[in-house]
Amino acid sequence: MARRKNVLLIVVDQWRADFVPALGADFLRTPNLDRLCREGVTFRNHVTTTVPCGPARASLLTGLYLMNHRAVQNTVPLDARHMNLGKALRQIGYDPALIGYTTTTPDPRTSGARDPRFTTLGDLMEGFRAVGAFEPSMDGYFGWLAQKGYELPANRENIWLPEGEDSVPGATDRPSRIPAALSDTAYFTERALTYLKGKGGKPWFLHLGYWRPHPPFIAPAPYNTLYSPAAMPALRRRETWQQEAAQHPLLDFYLKGISQGSFFHGAGGAASELDEAAIRQMRATYAGLITEVDAALGQVFAHLDETGQWDDTLVIFTSDHGEQLGDHYLLGKIGYHDESFRIPLVVKDPESRLGAGRIEDSFTESVDVLPTILDWLGGAPPRACDGHSLVPLVQGRKPAGWRDHLFYEYDFRDVHYSQPETALGLSMDESALCVVQDARWKYVHFAALPPLLFDLERDPDQFTNLAEDPAHAAVVAEYARKALSHRMRHAERTLTHFRATPRGLEERTP
Repeated sequence: MARRKNVLLIVVDQWRADFVPALGADFLRTPNLDRLCREGVTFRNHVTTTVPCGPARASLLTGLYLMNHRAVQNTVPLDARHMNLGKALRQIGYDPALIGYTTTTPDPRTSGARDPRFTTLGDLMEGFRAVGAFEPSMDGYFGWLAQKGYELPANRENIWLPEGEDSVPGATDRPSRIPAALSDTAYFTERALTYLKGKGGKPWFLHLGYWRPHPPFIAPAPYNTLYSPAAMPALRRRETWQQEAAQHPLLDFYLKGISQGSFFHGAGGAASELDEAAIRQMRATYAGLITEVDAALGQVFAHLDETGQWDDTLVIFTSDHGEQLGDHYLLGKIGYHDESFRIPLVVKDPESRLGAGRIEDSFTESVDVLPTILDWLGGAPPRACDGHSLVPLVQGRKPAGWRDHLFYEYDFRDVHYSQPETALGLSMDESALCVVQDARWKYVHFAALPPLLFDLERDPDQFTNLAEDPAHAAVVAEYARKALSHRMRHAERTLTHFRATPRGLEERTP
């Protein structure tokens, strides 16, 4: 009898890579993530291939670069023709369940202008079976609270504010009024355990999403005071935000335009005005939200242990993107900085324990998750997939010709909540950048703005742009060629391996 094979894909939101204890964040308490790192392989040089949430999740779940799936911003539709992980799993006999969200705007050609999904930030990606959806507009969670007997305020989002408050002035260690037992993290965990307990002995795939440590940066007790602001890592930024802004026009736009309000409900002022004490408090709250998620994962892991499923289950832990957390005076996930793009990835393969506890330094990208899951289950990735299976790396075998650099993209066209395209005098299709980055150099190419070049050995915080320095002209040329060659090698290729011949249709082996 074939061994049962299950997959647990854990996708947290806005968790950056340097907040993983196995990668050096020894100030954090995450015993369950620590266990996963001990039993699996932790990837040190892992990035999302794009930000923010919608585009990042589109890449994660299609295995395609932004340049190919073209769901380039939150609210921009995902073309229905693309294969995704949910659809691919159905082809090999799995019924893929999803808890959380994918922030996917549907293809308007499959619906109509009055479809209510076009009034929200994003909905669920086709192919998955929702068993604990957050979308649209968090209705699933708020309905769960009401069913539990919790009286919702007129403004439902005020549950994340301290008791008696309608706003907060900024970073705070006060707890949210919603108790931890009724938090969004608790909701997702209950949905996960309900799903798993209903599966019996059947094999399963579960996308288990958590909203945290996404803002608002207010944690329920006791997580609000679990960490001291003084214990948080130091900020990476220059003396003033104006010095940072001088680096590039896009950075100047964001430093002048990002409000604190999206991160602390009701707060005013620009993010660049936050002082070090406020940022350390924000980071302490962020760390508390991380530990809350970790405790929730412990409940899920315990169930898999108790039912004997831990040793049948591929567990992948990752995030959609990172978070600036005040570095470079920024909040959120934007632009070209490492804090937005470097994310955790841990893979625990129950069929390969030889690499347990290992830190893998190879360059890996979010587009690698889909082919990894399909490979482990005996399937094959779509021809168009831009990623590569990580199963060989997990098993300690680095494939010949593995990538020698990271590649990621960002599209900054206007959306209803941000208009950099208009402010910078660009057209919609000029509002884009891509990054080629290796251990030494980071090159940022813009479609219609000046490029950037950073020497990561001498300037790891990326303060000094060398792109205009004549002494580095050869490096700029070399990395611009790398960027162009990378894009050419990964151009859309769904049908390019077919050809007509006098004998009829022929399919070439890539």
